[in-house]
Amino acid sequence: MGSKPKGTGDGAGGRRVGRRAVLIGGAAAAVGTVALARDELGRLWWRLPGMEKKRVEGELDHKGAEWTSAARANWRRADRPDDYTIDRVVIHVVQGSYASALKVFKDPSHGAAAHYVVRKDGHVAQMIRELDVAFHAGNRDMNERSIGIEHEGFVDRPQDFTAAMYEGSARLTADICARYGIPVDREHIIGHVEVEGTDHTDPGPHWDWDRYMALVRKARAKLG
Repeated sequence: MGSKPKGTGDGAGGRRVGRRAVLIGGAAAAVGTVALARDELGRLWWRLPGMEKKRVEGELDHKGAEWTSAARANWRRADRPDDYTIDRVVIHVVQGSYASALKVFKDPSHGAAAHYVVRKDGHVAQMIRELDVAFHAGNRDMNERSIGIEHEGFVDRPQDFTAAMYEGSARLTADICARYGIPVDREHIIGHVEVEGTDHTDPGPHWDWDRYMALVRKARAKLG
């Protein structure tokens, strides 16, 4: 690479960047940092003494689910939807059994967990409260705005996605959508593969989205 012409700096068009420009740029960056910090602090008001919502150990958000807690290292305490709006449901497939999903989500070294796990017979386990942020999507923004539902099975085995599983999961998703006013559509109910920046492919090509969404809409209508 050739050398720079004499007297040039790093500014646009080869012009020297003046001290005033540097100061203005630094001030703008500082203002942006302060704004971000203020936004983050605004979301943490509930951590003040007496402000956090009351919690009951093992309390369920979805009626009929079984409570079995994920390791504390696999989720973050929050106060949703007061600090973060919940407007997405993310569908996962575990690439394993129901038992293996529960096992890894209870392992603090795993670094990830979903709010719910659905078994082939439609049984639902809740592992993290909906008000808390689960590390399930591989994207911080999506984690903060979504609820993750894991499903037993493998993406390349269509037989793993049983009628009972679809129905149990659809009732769960409909219940979540009713609680938070989430539209029942494919913009708001998505697969893990659709999360920005992910390297995951689940729920895979054999997940029947048309069937699933029809079941969610039916279950949602029953809730009024």
